Amino acid sequence: MSQPYVRLDPIGPAIPLVCDSPHSGTDYPSDFNHSVRLALLRQGEDTHVDALWRDAPAVGATLIAAQFPRTYIDPNRTLSDLDPNMIEGEWPEPLTPSVKSGLGKGLIWSRMDPQTPIYDRRLTVDEVRRRIDTYYKPYHQALDEVVSDRYKQFGALWHLNLHSMPNDAYARLGLDPDQQLADFVLGDHDGKTCEPEFIGLVEAYLLDKGYTVARNDPYKGVQLIAQIGQPARNRHSLQVEIRRPVYMDEITRERNEGFDRLQQDLSGLLREVAAYVSARIS
Repeated sequence: MSQPYVRLDPIGPAIPLVCDSPHSGTDYPSDFNHSVRLALLRQGEDTHVDALWRDAPAVGATLIAAQFPRTYIDPNRTLSDLDPNMIEGEWPEPLTPSVKSGLGKGLIWSRMDPQTPIYDRRLTVDEVRRRIDTYYKPYHQALDEVVSDRYKQFGALWHLNLHSMPNDAYARLGLDPDQQLADFVLGDHDGKTCEPEFIGLVEAYLLDKGYTVARNDPYKGVQLIAQIGQPARNRHSLQVEIRRPVYMDEITRERNEGFDRLQQDLSGLLREVAAYVSARIS
């Protein structure tokens, strides 16, 4: 079994900035027992996102990245966001499956698209429990620990929840497939999870670098930013989605010619955010 996550702590003095990449894991557990081709299953990965933001520790931030794939179990979903129809027997706790579960992409994915189930069977209660206890909970405990430590130390916190999105995101979500997807989508639950200045800083930097940017369309953020972002308590959480063709080939999952430039730009963004955070706590 691989480690459920990696944690990279600040190289120098810490600041209250935490970054997490919950979907960049590429280590597929041996007990996954999926019935679809691995190449198809990998479409669920935010491949290389942790590498794009690798300079977070250099600016005083902590970076936590999942090592397991989101299709196995998704740390950016609540434990109740589980489709009961994919479980053999009765789940012993109340479930509140969301629209994501209806699309087959809840806590544990059941299908890649409407025509492609991931399993040729139902999962047992013990299987699901094992995934929760071995992967989901350790990831959340690690993230909760550093968030609590930084907030206790500084009385404030800024969090970047890091993702990438497929070029056909609108179609996959059952929305207008002709809608043009921005290079970056910044999600703050329509202003509920971070101060306006924080999302404004990130947006202005990316626009200045020549990228297209949208807010909360088509992604607003899910569990992690809703859990961490509490602006009234000076806790600010922002989801950052990157359109995958900007930095990789979606079919091969290999880095493309845009990767190095994007990584450099994101390192610059981290420096801007670190300066912003440091000014807010001084």
